[in-house]
Amino acid sequence: MVTIAAHALSVSLAGTRVVDDISMALEGGALVGIVGPNGAGKSTLARALLGLLTPDSGSVTIDGEDVAALSSAALATRVAYLPQDHAVHWPLSVERLVGLGRLPHLGPFSRITPADQTAIDAAMRDTGTTHLAGRTATELSGGERARVMLARALATGAPALIADEPLTSLDPGHQLEVMALLQDHARRGALVVIVLHDLGMAARFCDRLLLIDRGTLKADGPPGAVLTDHALAETYGITAWRGTVLGQPLLVPLDRIP
Repeated sequence: MVTIAAHALSVSLAGTRVVDDISMALEGGALVGIVGPNGAGKSTLARALLGLLTPDSGSVTIDGEDVAALSSAALATRVAYLPQDHAVHWPLSVERLVGLGRLPHLGPFSRITPADQTAIDAAMRDTGTTHLAGRTATELSGGERARVMLARALATGAPALIADEPLTSLDPGHQLEVMALLQDHARRGALVVIVLHDLGMAARFCDRLLLIDRGTLKADGPPGAVLTDHALAETYGITAWRGTVLGQPLLVPLDRIP
């Protein structure tokens, strides 16, 4: 199974320290949520784990190899990325757009193989986008586009997936479907790391949470151990209701603390 680790990682943007001395190791077979208030550094941490940002200090390794030393093609076959922006700028068919996820596996001027097509079909089936295959991607709704872009990431077949706010633009039903899909993807051995704002979804579906505040790692562990009353009050300034329904843990933010 894949392992992604940060070692005393610090990152600055425009001269401001956004990620500050974070260390942790993430292993396959887990759905890991990165949570925290707006501006906490969640997306910056996700991008740094992908090698998209140059750290001020520290490093990121994938299976023990420094991410900075990996070629873009080698990195893409190990970690798939679903960015926060789901914009599509080319009038491709949905099937062709999802097929772009197979590019890291293709040589110059090579064509889609039966194995590639199998991966594309599976990703579209899992995300409920098969019926959109012939549609033009630029004509999709925000929710449809979000699921298609997730399909493209899954089609890569990489053992790790990092998704930045994958629930954006999705209605409640599709949010639940996507979280269940990502949870199942992790159960089958993948490392799935997602940036989340919805603490209820994080508490219900994630195996592990990283709580980030002002660039530092405030807590790391199972949702129940991370989303404590003290942590919610200190980090978010809120109170919350907790409960269990049909064996599923629930967390509902209630009030701002004056």
